[in-house]
Amino acid sequence: MSKELQMRAAINQKLIEMGERERLKELLRAKLIECGWRDQLKAHCKEVIKEKGIENVTVEDLVAGVTPKGRALVPDSVKKELLQRIRAFLAQHST
Repeated sequence: MSKELQMRAAINQKLIEMGERERLKELLRAKLIECGWRDQLKAHCKEVIKEKGIENVTVEDLVAGVTPKGRALVPDSVKKELLQRIRAFLAQHST
């Protein structure tokens, strides 16, 4: 395992142990709803289903077609806020 992967795993473990991961997930959900991301993604899902036809689309097709757009639509401000919160958490709980 590379050093970067080890670091990510350790950070993730610390976030889970302290309950911060769940708090960050809730914050992310709220921010994505607030900025309209959820509605945009829902509309995109409908477009994909309409293009392929409801009988011809699988869940896997939908996920593959929607995931890249979903990631791209997350506002930079939301990404920055989450990163700042993670950094603050790590600074507070580093040994």
